[in-house]
Amino acid sequence: MRFLLLQEADGLHFVSMPASHMYQLVALFKRLHKEIDKLTIADRPKLPTVIAECSDLELFAESARLEDGLSYVSKLEQRFAALQETEYPLISLLTEIRALQAQLEYLQEEE
Repeated sequence: MRFLLLQEADGLHFVSMPASHMYQLVALFKRLHKEIDKLTIADRPKLPTVIAECSDLELFAESARLEDGLSYVSKLEQRFAALQETEYPLISLLTEIRALQAQLEYLQEEE
């Protein structure tokens, strides 16, 4: 497993992912950050800032949360699927999110 440290509006979040798929999550965030300003809707989703990636993690603060990668990606998909964007081709971003989500679901079924 690998862990991604994210800075969100409500604090730090840690997401656990299989090491083989962590690069896809990082690449997805880079793409989302690149494209988010192209959305024409006023209420754009807030994206986390990727702070760090690590292979070992030991949490000491009870306020720190560790979230499974599939759960995190599913929530991300729901946030983007709920957007009422009419001008920007949002489907391309949703396709990338859903592709990673499907891969993580497959991995979970295999375990």
